[in-house]
Amino acid sequence: MVFNQLLGMFSNDLAIDLGTANTLVYLKGKGIVFREPSVVAVQRNARGEQNVVAVGKAAKDMLGRTPGSIMAIRPMKDGVIADFEITEEMLRYFILRAHNRKTFVRPRVVIGVPSGITPVEKRAVRESAETAGAREIYLVEEPMAAAIGAGLPIKDATGNMIVDIGGGTTEVAVISLSGTVTSQSIRVAGDKMDEALVQYVKRKYSLLIGERTAEVIKMTIGTAYPDEDNQSMEVKGRDMVTGIPKTLDITSQEVREALMDPINTIVETVRMTLEKTPPELAADIVDKGIILVGGGALLKNMDVLLREVTSVPITIADDPLSAVVLGAGRVLDDIELLKHATIAL
Repeated sequence: MVFNQLLGMFSNDLAIDLGTANTLVYLKGKGIVFREPSVVAVQRNARGEQNVVAVGKAAKDMLGRTPGSIMAIRPMKDGVIADFEITEEMLRYFILRAHNRKTFVRPRVVIGVPSGITPVEKRAVRESAETAGAREIYLVEEPMAAAIGAGLPIKDATGNMIVDIGGGTTEVAVISLSGTVTSQSIRVAGDKMDEALVQYVKRKYSLLIGERTAEVIKMTIGTAYPDEDNQSMEVKGRDMVTGIPKTLDITSQEVREALMDPINTIVETVRMTLEKTPPELAADIVDKGIILVGGGALLKNMDVLLREVTSVPITIADDPLSAVVLGAGRVLDDIELLKHATIAL
């Protein structure tokens, strides 16, 4: 115990947004030190042992391109840990990298987790962080962290509504007096949009594309609500009939059609959360509007669609991709938030 405290004196505390698509790390006193894809490349030897070859961007570049002995793994699925050992390796890498690879570091760590996390999933996050070298672990629900990071007055007796569309989960919450009044967490977000696009191209054009290609299409010409600007882009994949590479053009209208189901599920979740909101807080939300954060907030016209459905003002946060980790970082600095905003382990 004393040894841990001594090591803690030499390490800066960290806040981590352990996302399905990306992991962001905030170092106390320095701000966000890096954001990397949540991907780990491992190589298996003849005895079945695995060694980590790359973590982050270098590993993501290997997705779908590795030989048989190397696997590029995304250890987070739907916002929670799918592969315990690989997550542990990834966390250790990020903690050491944040501290310039000093081995004897035992930082306090605040980690953002989905609001619908189960006790088993909570324990998996805690144990991964402990094994990776954390001294004390605090978990904060992602909508709460995102609201703090977006600068909402969560300590006031007023309704704040946040919609966080990430890679694995969409979190919708109404927050007041440092607590969550009502929330919904669904495992439909950016990844499901990519999968829907892969299936659409496969069904319509008999063309196989990878999820990385689908993500690029979504980010380049994807749109959630019709507009006059119908763009198109070239897509490369493998023809399912002939088995040879093929190129075709896809339009933003087709992409919107492909993304319709996951987007409608997200919109319906926002509507249901509004229906469950107490009238006084609903009145605050009508005045202040809804804040959009997460990578999904950057999908073109997502705010327009939500405004159309809810008739409530929609604002995209200044830095939607960093809101969760910035909020978790502020929790580190505020003892009151650390007591009230974190969830029991």
